[in-house]
Amino acid sequence: MTLIELSRLTGIALANLSTLKTNKAKDIRFTTLTAVCDALRTRPDELLRIDPPEAP
Repeated sequence: MTLIELSRLTGIALANLSTLKTNKAKDIRFTTLTAVCDALRTRPDELLRIDPPEAP
């Protein structure tokens, strides 16, 4: 699915989806996450990954 299609399905601005896709977002709203998951028929844990902090 393209970002344009996802934007149409979710109502989320293309620029915001692009920021998420390129890992430049600092946070994500639950409403955004829910809309993306619903459109992709997936769960948040299938979209997000939390990396452990790097050792000093």
